[in-house]
Amino acid sequence: MKDQREIHLLGVPMDLGGSLRGVDMGPSAIRIAGLRDRLAEMGRRFVDRGNVAVARPETRDPKNPRARFLREISACCADLRDEVLLALEAGALPLVVGGDHSIACGTVAGLSSWYHRRGEKIGLIWFDAHADMNTPESTPSGNVHGMPLASCLGYGPDELTGLGERLPMVDAQNTVLIGIRELDDGERELVRDSGIKAYSMREIDIHGMHTVMAEAIEIACKGTAGFHLSFDLDGCDPVAAPGVGTPVSGGATQREAHLLMEQVAESRKLLGLEMTEINPIVDNQNRTAELTVDLCLSAFGKRIV
Repeated sequence: MKDQREIHLLGVPMDLGGSLRGVDMGPSAIRIAGLRDRLAEMGRRFVDRGNVAVARPETRDPKNPRARFLREISACCADLRDEVLLALEAGALPLVVGGDHSIACGTVAGLSSWYHRRGEKIGLIWFDAHADMNTPESTPSGNVHGMPLASCLGYGPDELTGLGERLPMVDAQNTVLIGIRELDDGERELVRDSGIKAYSMREIDIHGMHTVMAEAIEIACKGTAGFHLSFDLDGCDPVAAPGVGTPVSGGATQREAHLLMEQVAESRKLLGLEMTEINPIVDNQNRTAELTVDLCLSAFGKRIV
């Protein structure tokens, strides 16, 4: 049965979570790349609900060097949570576009809260070159975009872990990390100790993306209403996605990324989709935004034949 849910776009021009400026332009780049028209060609109903406001800090000097701009980021994530809840109340599928990956705390808080009110929980698939499992105690940089997955699992500052109505927002046994290839020492330990399932690029090389995603979807859906996919474009190799916040060589190919999204569509268990870390400043003629649009279409059911 074809997914008939209306797709609601929420842009989040957040660049406070990382060190490199430019990812705040990601939502605009997606719109320029023709997301609305491409979805219309598929026959999908679409509403662009604009951008969630991101407060500008009074100074670019963070108050807390262990969690830079935490107050501004948590305030934005609270607003994003509320917007996600409104989309779900309308029966829509939220498509959140960033912005750096710290915004995921707000997206997951909204989804988790909505299903928690109905006595259900959600699964989480996190596609990323990085684990995003740092805390203020383990981080070498203080960048909050390296902390959101930990926060969704209940590790980290109260300003982030407490955004949802459920604590933790997601359970470790329903959380899967895919595509990792660059981890900090502290987060490597938390990945092991947390109990989440993690697939590095080595596992993808050995077993193939199809097998990895089939296992990931099974884990994320066991005893849940379905899963949210939080997709960092730096999970793709820079050859395919050059315009990202923190590129790391050796990532998923364009074809592997599409296969991942096609399996998401085939599962019929997608609750929300999030695309982050698109940086037009370092991109090549908006290639990464165009890839992002293509990947979204695959996740929403576009077929070759």
